[in-house]
Amino acid sequence: MHGSGYLSIILVFLVAAVVAVPLFRRLGLGAILGYLAAGVAIGPMGLGVVPDPEDVLAASEFGVVMMLFIIGLELSPPRLWVMRRQVFGTGGLQVLVSAAAIGLLAATFLEGWKAPFVVGMGLALSSTAVGLQLLAERKELTAAHGRVAFAILLFQDLVAIPLLAAIPLMGEAKALARSAPPLESVLNAVVVIAAVVVGGRLLLRHLLRVVARANSVEVFTATALLVVVGNAWLMQWAGLSMGLGAFLAGVLLADSEYRHELESHIEPFKGLFLGLFFMAIGMSIDLGVVAREPAVILGGVVALLALKTGLLFAVGRWTGGLPVREALRLGAVLAMGGEFGFVIFAEALKAGLIESDLRDKLFVVIGLSMAATPLALLAVSRWLRTHPEHVEKRAPDTIDDAHPRVIIAGFGRMGQIVGRMLRAQKIPFTALETSAEQVDFLRRFGNKIYFGDPARPELLRAARADLAEVFVLTTDDPDANVRTARLVKRMYPHLKVYARARNRQHAFKLMDMDVQVTRETFHSSLVLGRRVMEALGVPAEEAARNTETFRAHDEALLRQQHLVYDDEAALVASAREAQRELETLFEADIEPADDDGDAGR
Repeated sequence: MHGSGYLSIILVFLVAAVVAVPLFRRLGLGAILGYLAAGVAIGPMGLGVVPDPEDVLAASEFGVVMMLFIIGLELSPPRLWVMRRQVFGTGGLQVLVSAAAIGLLAATFLEGWKAPFVVGMGLALSSTAVGLQLLAERKELTAAHGRVAFAILLFQDLVAIPLLAAIPLMGEAKALARSAPPLESVLNAVVVIAAVVVGGRLLLRHLLRVVARANSVEVFTATALLVVVGNAWLMQWAGLSMGLGAFLAGVLLADSEYRHELESHIEPFKGLFLGLFFMAIGMSIDLGVVAREPAVILGGVVALLALKTGLLFAVGRWTGGLPVREALRLGAVLAMGGEFGFVIFAEALKAGLIESDLRDKLFVVIGLSMAATPLALLAVSRWLRTHPEHVEKRAPDTIDDAHPRVIIAGFGRMGQIVGRMLRAQKIPFTALETSAEQVDFLRRFGNKIYFGDPARPELLRAARADLAEVFVLTTDDPDANVRTARLVKRMYPHLKVYARARNRQHAFKLMDMDVQVTRETFHSSLVLGRRVMEALGVPAEEAARNTETFRAHDEALLRQQHLVYDDEAALVASAREAQRELETLFEADIEPADDDGDAGR
C-alpha cells in the first residue's frame, strides 16, 4: 500500500463495499452486515490490506454525526407529542427493563457500576437500520407490531444521544476517581448546550435563508455541512459527544422550511461516511476472540437474543397492547444489538470505561446477533404459519334496513365517497364490509354499516337485495369482486350492478357478466392529465377537448378489446393500432387550427 497512498486505500474500500453490500442484501442480511463483513475481510484479521483501522475509524465517525443530524431533522416536537405514549411509554419501558436486566447480568462479571451500566444500555438498543429494513421487506411497518417497533426504535435513537454525551463525562469522573462527573464539566456542558439551542434558534434559520437566496446548490451543500460539523466541533470542544451537537442542530431545524432540502444534501455524505464507519468497525473486530472463546461469544449472542425477546414480548403485550403472535414478532425483530452499540462501546473504550478485550467481545456479539435476526424472524414466521391462531369467527351483523334502494359492498375509500353522495341526496343505502376493524371504526363516526361477506347468499337476502334497485361493488380484492358480481347477477338479475375495476383484465371479467365498470384510477388520471396540459400552457378549452377525445377513444378501445382479451396476440395488435388511431385523432385536431383556428368544433 506504500507508493499509491490514500488512493489505494479508497479503492480497496470501494471494491469491498461494492462486492459485499449487494451480496448481503441479496441474502436478506442487510447492508450493515455487508459493511461489517467487508471491514473484517480487508482489516488486519482478514487480508490485511488496511493494517491500521484507527485512523479510518476516527475519520468515519462523521457518518454517525450525520446520522444523528438526520434523526434530529425527523424528530420535530409536534410529531413526538403525537406519538408520546408509544414512544416514551412503550419505548422507555423497553430500554429501562432491558438495560437493567443486561446490566445486572454484566455486573456479575464486571467491577463497579459504570461498565455494567454502559454494557446494559449499549446492548438494550436495537438496530434501527436492520429492524426497519426487515419490517419494510415484509410489508409489516403498518402492522400492529411494526408500529410499536417503530416507536421503540425512535425512543432508542433519542436515548442514545444523552448516553453518548454522558460517556465522556463518566470517563472524566473515573479518571479523577470520583463516582460522578466534576461540577465544572457539568456546568460547561449545560452552558454549551444552552448556547447551541439559543444560538441555533436565532441564527441558523437566518443563515439558511441568506444562503438560499444565493441560489447555489454547492453553497447550500457547504452550509449544510458547516451546520453539522460546526455544532459537532463545538460539542467536542466542550468535552461532549460530537453527535449531540449534530442532533440538537437537527431538532432545531426539524420544523423549518429547509428541513427536506438539508436532508437531501446531507444524505449522500451520511451514507458514505456511515458505510465507512461500519467497515472500520468490522476492521476493529478481533476474530481471534471467537477462536479463543467460542463458548463465551455463542453464550453472549444466545443470552442477548433470548433475554431481549422475552422482555420485548412482555412489553409489547403489557404497554403495546399487542396480541400474543404480534408480540412474538416484535421480540424477534428487535432482539438484536444495534449500530449505536458499536458507537457507545467505541466511545466507552476511549473514555476508559471498558477494556479493549471487552469491547471486542461486545462488537462480535452485536454483529452476530444482527446476522442471526433475519434467520430468527424467518423461523418465528414459519412457526406461526404452522400453528395458526384459533380465532372465533365473527357472525354477520343483523341487518335492520327495511327497504334500501342501493346496496354498497365494500365500504373503503370508493364506497364511502359513493355513500356520502347518496346520503346528501337522502337516498337510503345499506353498506356491507368484510373487515370487522373497518366496521367498528366507521361506526364511531355515525355510519350505518354491517359486517359480513357480500359473496354469501344469506347476507344478500338479509340485506333485502331483492328490493334494491342498484348494487355498487367497490371491494378492493379483484377475485372477491368478481365472485360477488357473479352471485348477484345470478340471484338478482333485476339489479343494476356498478363495479370498481382494478385494471383492464379485471374490467373484462366484469364486462363478461354485463356489469357496468368504473376503473378506479382512470377518471382521476384524466383530470391529472388535463391539469398537466394546462400547466404546460395548453389553453383550458383545448386541454378539456383533448381529455374528452382520449376518454372516448379509450372507452371504445376497452369495449373492442373485451371481445379479444383472451387472445394475447390480438390484444397486443389492438393496442398498437389504437395508439396509431389516437395519434391520428390528435393530429387531425391540431392541423386545422393552423389554418382557421376552428379545429374540432
